[in-house]
Amino acid sequence: MINKRFAISAALIALIFAGLGASLGAKKFEPAPAADNATQKLFALTLNDAQSKPQAIKQWQGKFLVVNFWATWCKPCVEEMPELVQLQKDLAAKNVQLLGLGIDTPSNIAEFTQKYQISYPVFSAGMDGTSLSQAMGNKAGGLPFTALISADGKVVKTYSGRLKMTELRADIQRLNIKS
Repeated sequence: MINKRFAISAALIALIFAGLGASLGAKKFEPAPAADNATQKLFALTLNDAQSKPQAIKQWQGKFLVVNFWATWCKPCVEEMPELVQLQKDLAAKNVQLLGLGIDTPSNIAEFTQKYQISYPVFSAGMDGTSLSQAMGNKAGGLPFTALISADGKVVKTYSGRLKMTELRADIQRLNIKS
């Protein structure tokens, strides 16, 4: 009788702590609010594109931006690339610009963009990209991480992990109208 009560009590305690752990773990990966100067940091950057040509990011200032932090070695990043290519094609006429900031070596990024025919601007951001993603709310430092930036330069939404394209498209539609 005592062993049965002990087993039931132990199981209940384990369930409570498992639920608490799962809740806290999920909260750890939720994006934090972006730092006030996050977009200033972004627009101050000049990064090498996939062809190793320096590009000032400020050339896209004033557009609604989808900034995707990724790496060639990140499986979810690679999986969402074809959908992001299609997204850019679909939204280019609506003053929406996708930018890929690769947390990888320039040679890996160049090879990857050519192999997968990435049609939107992709840059080698290195460690600057990591600190910028953290400034935009990526407190866990995971990839992929995506930020929506309004035409007036505010981070209006962020996503940690692989994107759900229907949610992303709906958010762009809703938030781009406001900007």
